Amino acid sequence: MTTVDERIAKLEEKLKQAKAQKARIEARKRTAERKRARQQDTRRKILVGAAILAKVERGDWPREKLLAMMDTVLTRPDDRALFDLPAPIEEPAFLEDEGPSDELPYRITLR
Repeated sequence: MTTVDERIAKLEEKLKQAKAQKARIEARKRTAERKRARQQDTRRKILVGAAILAKVERGDWPREKLLAMMDTVLTRPDDRALFDLPAPIEEPAFLEDEGPSDELPYRITLR
């Protein structure tokens, strides 16, 4: 016959395993929710893009306006090439003609 302490130890082990299983299930649930949210966001973007492109094709919206908008927001050369936009010319801010400055240029990288 098992002692009370042994029964308590077995029950504590079962509880520990149940908590670990619950944590795994909740993690899978959060992952699935994030995946679904990303899919919905992508779908919204596709639908908005399709609606704008349809308006341009029908002549309801000027193509030049679309290209001007895309020119301001697209920075990657391969994205710009999709719209036949020239590659952006990137000059460091310290090379812009703002007059002499005593400060050294620096770059901030956000992740």
